Amino acid sequence: MKRLHLLSNGHLDPVWQWEWEEGAAAAVSTFRAAADFCEEFEGYVFNHNEVILYKWVEEYEPALFERIRKLVQQGKWHIMGGWYLQPDCNMLSGESFVRQILLGKAYFREKFGAEPATAINFDSFGHTRGLVQILQQAGYDSYIFMRPDEFDALPGQDFIWCGFNGSEVMAHKIKGGYNTLLGKAHEKIEQWLESNPDEETGLILWGVGNHGGGPSRIDLTRIGELMAKSESFEIVHSTPEQYFQELKQVKTLPRYEGDLNPRFVGCYTSMIRIKQKHRRLENELYMTEKMLSAAALQGLLAYPSAELHEAMCDLLTAQFHDILPGTSVQPAEEASLRLIDHGLEIAARLKARAFFALAAGEPKAAPREYPILIYNPHPFSVKGVFECEFMLEDQNWEEEFSLPVVFQEGRQLPSQPEKELSNLNLDWRKRVVFQAELAPSSMNRFDCRIEKLKNKPVPGLKEQDGRYTFQTNELTVAINAHTGLMDEYRARGVSYLMPDAFAPLVIADNEDPWRMDTNAFAPVIGRFELMDRGAGTDFSGVKQALLPSVRVIEDGEVRTVIESVLRYNDSYICQTYKLPKTGTEIEVQLHVYWNEKDKMLKLSIPTIFTDGQYRGQTAFGISELPENGDEAVAQKWVAVQSAERLQALTCINDGIYGSDYQEGEIRLSLLRGAGYCAHPINERPILVQDRFLPRMDQGERCYSFRLNAGELAERQRRVDREAIVHNEKCYALSFFPSGDGQKNGSFLELEDETVQLSALKKEERGDGYIVRLFEPTGHARATVLSIPSFGIHEEIRLNGFEIKTFRIDAQNKTIAEIGLCEDPIQGSTQ
Repeated sequence: MKRLHLLSNGHLDPVWQWEWEEGAAAAVSTFRAAADFCEEFEGYVFNHNEVILYKWVEEYEPALFERIRKLVQQGKWHIMGGWYLQPDCNMLSGESFVRQILLGKAYFREKFGAEPATAINFDSFGHTRGLVQILQQAGYDSYIFMRPDEFDALPGQDFIWCGFNGSEVMAHKIKGGYNTLLGKAHEKIEQWLESNPDEETGLILWGVGNHGGGPSRIDLTRIGELMAKSESFEIVHSTPEQYFQELKQVKTLPRYEGDLNPRFVGCYTSMIRIKQKHRRLENELYMTEKMLSAAALQGLLAYPSAELHEAMCDLLTAQFHDILPGTSVQPAEEASLRLIDHGLEIAARLKARAFFALAAGEPKAAPREYPILIYNPHPFSVKGVFECEFMLEDQNWEEEFSLPVVFQEGRQLPSQPEKELSNLNLDWRKRVVFQAELAPSSMNRFDCRIEKLKNKPVPGLKEQDGRYTFQTNELTVAINAHTGLMDEYRARGVSYLMPDAFAPLVIADNEDPWRMDTNAFAPVIGRFELMDRGAGTDFSGVKQALLPSVRVIEDGEVRTVIESVLRYNDSYICQTYKLPKTGTEIEVQLHVYWNEKDKMLKLSIPTIFTDGQYRGQTAFGISELPENGDEAVAQKWVAVQSAERLQALTCINDGIYGSDYQEGEIRLSLLRGAGYCAHPINERPILVQDRFLPRMDQGERCYSFRLNAGELAERQRRVDREAIVHNEKCYALSFFPSGDGQKNGSFLELEDETVQLSALKKEERGDGYIVRLFEPTGHARATVLSIPSFGIHEEIRLNGFEIKTFRIDAQNKTIAEIGLCEDPIQGSTQ
């Protein structure tokens, strides 16, 4: 007999139109009602996922939690999915997806002895193809999702989803929603039976949802009646795993390669503060883990597993699909920012603990020298510009300037002073910027000496013919003195940009944070223009001089810094260009002061690549992004590459995810002035029209972008490491060491120029340490992983986009490959 599987659930957003406390209350009441029905109705099975909800029940109603544990043992309650929660499935780094699964599986294994084989993300707004390899390596064979709601690219409702590195899982796309109205579940079942008489098997999700609810007595009664009278199908209460087990026996599934996108493209940019702080917490946690692991494995401290776990739970919660995408109410936004700040504070304290431990063995400073220590957490050397502030030994009240000069092992490095963060107009606090190369996975020592000058050096670059033209042997950049925009970017003799680059554009938008009505943002309705000298001076807060609105503010051996001040209506931007004396990577910073409603801000980068292909970083892979102006989602970098020219331009960000591309022009999405938690409903206005209602992302927002260009193969090899270096930044601090202890060399090294270290951390269970590597270009390659202090020198081969996870046995000083979730690989003897 043919079989229809019923998946009873009670979808509950921890926050959305409500704050987390109400979500916790709904979780307790939903689970209590579901437990009652599991005990009362023979054959009924309730399915639920998400660690965060179970943790609330465990804390606030422990007796109910024990009832659920018994029901799980009896097969009446099914642990579904196995993740920490249902996150956004586009904006998370690959490592964050791993942690959602790793912490989720660990909890459900410990509390219930359960390990689901089907992953579920019913409500997430699109899904990256990078998920497939992660799912397969984590032990999943199947996946259930709903969005994009309408997606003609799929070959069927059930299919094989093909990911990177030859990975694949079975997938089922929900039709008709993941929930049902109270008392209406039987109608959904009857409609399916009528529409699918020839199917061998099927799956229907039912239960009151969104704010919890789940099963009801009236629904269970009517479903029971339907089960009794059905002649063509056996209708059964079931689980995801039971459905897929039967599906693969009765069907040969078609295959699909690609992302499951787009859906709700406004979510790539709404609530940009949440997105930027989420990225920062990702960066700080994964970097701090690397520092702590290096310190612990060298015997310098005890690894703080409990504290890191607490901060990790903050990160995983902030990735929820109504928090990170920016679709919740304003109090939930504020609570989520507090949550992320809590995680950041933990990470900051642990990073400092690791830093001081790793400074062991550094010699005392010589007289009149100011030590600067920089820890490089990456397993490769890092060349770049580094900054550090420190205090002179005393205040200098003389009419002179103390010039900091940086040395490394007695060798003077290119360096320059720049404006410190403090605004005390006194020769006391110093900020030094210098060019250096840091050794991998180790503490790097620099020493600052002071030279006395009569006056602070003044910038040498001057305006000429209406432009500020910056030129080195490798790089030419021209900033237009009349527009404040970039008219030329030439790297190694090749021009890559059209004039008016980095123009802030104002795009027509509406109140809906999801933007349910479109996949693209248009039209352009305005642009920021350079302020006149008077307005620019007033905006800058200067009273004693009339400043040009494009000016050189720093200039030295290391770089030149130019800023311009722009305006649109009642909104303002201070745009800064940092141009290096070595290399071709430039930094562009924006301080945006936004006071616009129903408008979007994008940053235009018009390239020469009219034939370009648009690509962007995704979870453990690269996405092919739309080239027709539709909004795209990517992570730390996007690129335009030309197979014909064999050239590419890359742009690294510090916390944005949305952009579009068409006819050579990249437009980076910076913010929106949408309403909170509002979307179209029939013909009603999106927001009520009888009062003031606050809009998101009003006020000051800051951004940093790194632009580089060159040969296609070189950009492909290097951009991923450049992105992680600019996100997980090497940690610099002026510190006078005691000279005690033994100085350690590089802890961990990768002897190639491309392979990434995704994680270095202690394992969740046991005393071993985890190393996770990833190939980021799509081309197979080998690297050598070295841990000199352990005598480890291991060649590792990876396919394109392949993830490999290893376990360091600190006691025996060995390394062996293991599974993604820190379990032995099947068939392995290690």
